[in-house]
Amino acid sequence: MSGYRQGEFCWYELGARDIDATLRFYPALMKWGIISHDMGEQGTYYISQLEGQDVGAGYQMSGPQFEGVPPHWMPYVWVDDVYAAAAKVTELGGKIVLPALDVPNVGFMAVAQDPQGAHFAMYLGREHQGAARLAPKPGTFSWTELLTTNAAAARRFYNQLLGWTLVELPVGPGMTYTVFQVGGKPAAGMMQMEGPQFQGVPPNWMSYLSVADCDMAADRAKELGAKVLMPPQDVPNTGRFCVLSDPAGAVFAIIAFLSM
Repeated sequence: MSGYRQGEFCWYELGARDIDATLRFYPALMKWGIISHDMGEQGTYYISQLEGQDVGAGYQMSGPQFEGVPPHWMPYVWVDDVYAAAAKVTELGGKIVLPALDVPNVGFMAVAQDPQGAHFAMYLGREHQGAARLAPKPGTFSWTELLTTNAAAARRFYNQLLGWTLVELPVGPGMTYTVFQVGGKPAAGMMQMEGPQFQGVPPNWMSYLSVADCDMAADRAKELGAKVLMPPQDVPNTGRFCVLSDPAGAVFAIIAFLSM
């Protein structure tokens, strides 16, 4: 049992356009092992493991339902009742992209879009309880961050949906970083998208992978075919991070924390 509470991110899933390229890239960068599961007509589901424990998964996007959908990492947040949470999303002005369903021998899930347009999944594990509690060990997903066009509205939406409380931290002149909390502990972050660097970027949830050395990992990612979208930079009192695009185009971040 992973012991996740409502509002904690519990799983990360890659929707890939070139699954072969991603299966070469991430194991080389993160030292993951890969286990494949035949899903019949739905294709193959690839579970990424670190030291024999599940950390995330990936699949090849195919079919008309994925028309126009870019490669992406989808974060899953634990909820106590997926069907009730899906109804709440609609009530609060969001949209349900994939209705709540029972995944046999796994758990319950739904995919949602918040009122500003950021996608996320909701999950209640049954046989599969989500990712192993290994973070912030290098090779694990260790942070999840919302980039949004309306931080005030997003705060209200997620507070009412998931019960998140928040702490606001000043990060520069007129800039605030929101830390969402569950039970007094950090669960996710949020920033308002402002400035030319966000031109054309839709609201999104960014998934962060831990690394031992941000600069070395960024260089290694480039060697493996990734693109650096935001070069390594320091976060005071936290660590050093970088934003990358994998060889197939999925965007993610890496972070080396000051204390592991």
